[in-house]
Amino acid sequence: MKTSKIHVFLFKVFKNTIAMNTIEKIQDIIKQEATAVSQIPMGDQFEKAVCLIEKRVHKMNGKLIASGMGKAGQIAANIATTFSSTGTPAVFLHPSDAQHGDLGVIQPNDILLLISNSGKTREILELVNLAGNLYENLPIIVITGNPDSELANMADITIPTGNPKEVCILGLTPSTSTTIMTVIGDILVVLLMEKIGFTNKDYAKRHHGGYLGNKSREQAKQQK
Repeated sequence: MKTSKIHVFLFKVFKNTIAMNTIEKIQDIIKQEATAVSQIPMGDQFEKAVCLIEKRVHKMNGKLIASGMGKAGQIAANIATTFSSTGTPAVFLHPSDAQHGDLGVIQPNDILLLISNSGKTREILELVNLAGNLYENLPIIVITGNPDSELANMADITIPTGNPKEVCILGLTPSTSTTIMTVIGDILVVLLMEKIGFTNKDYAKRHHGGYLGNKSREQAKQQK
């Protein structure tokens, strides 16, 4: 009986130790990512990017074309839909599909927002050349961890991520880098919302369904 109780006690201690180790690992991951966010390079590149997007989309009736490959492409798609829902027409263009006809979505007054952590992504570099062949002088904004890369040198505006170390235990899987890309996208969206005076009423017109649609309409009523 005593032996059984000892085994139960030891099991609980072992279980609690494992739980504490896991919590410490989680806290460390959060700390690493939070630190990376706080170290995003600050500068006038954000204001310049917002002004250029406003000019091309809201004054010249173009749209924002976001693109990236792999995980960066998923971030680009998210940024595009967030821009669209907040008053700035945007679409995601898959760089591979662009080579098979989807390039036709680009129009003369559009602006490209390209994401590549390395700044060397072949499909994105090819997209720049293809888009330039379709319409000359399309402005390009690049989000990258490598501001000295070939892609960055092609850009009108480069927004560096700070090239943070990935929290992936191998240091390979896009994790911290994609978090930073998402945050940079959020910064651009929020700054542009402020610049164009986007309101709850405007939001409600674009987001009819669901909780956010109802909330935006209620907030619009309260602002009357």
